[in-house]
Amino acid sequence: MKSLPRPAAHAVLIALLIVMTATRFHHVGSWLHLPDATMAVCFLGGFYLRRYALYALLLGVAVLIDYVAIRQQGMSFFEHYCVTPAYYALLFSYFVLWQAGRWVSSRREGGLASLGLVWLVGVAAAAVSFLISNGAFYWFGGRYPEPNWSQYVARAGQWGPLFVRTTATYIAVALALQYALVRLRGARRARLARG
Repeated sequence: MKSLPRPAAHAVLIALLIVMTATRFHHVGSWLHLPDATMAVCFLGGFYLRRYALYALLLGVAVLIDYVAIRQQGMSFFEHYCVTPAYYALLFSYFVLWQAGRWVSSRREGGLASLGLVWLVGVAAAAVSFLISNGAFYWFGGRYPEPNWSQYVARAGQWGPLFVRTTATYIAVALALQYALVRLRGARRARLARG
């Protein structure tokens, strides 16, 4: 896929920041009752924006959102249940999504079938990303006194489908929106050409 023109890239970045902000508060609070879209935002950011500096920006905003949400609960950042030494694994977990988005973006040829490939890569990346973040939390987070494989597999099986399904849904919505916008723009150009 060709790089987006600068105005389109700015619009995508702003949209991704808004979606992440509106949904990320939910996993540490209950400001808005939509599932966290951060995993999808990282994949879509890699797909549409590709620049690593923007990955760093999105990651920084995610940490800032967590900090503000936790402070609003009256806790210190490091007192929150989800903030453990494994929190740093999110850097790698989200990077898997960003890289997958970048990778499939450079191989996309256009068309509806191509969007299906983008979605499938996003779903696979979401599964890997979940296993990294969830595995780090389980094995290195210090919240489970006697971690074992059977318990981990049960917990991953319980939570993994939810995280992957949520990410897959957000990606599908974004790709459907892209498809609709491209079709509308094409129809508009055809009308202008006719006259």
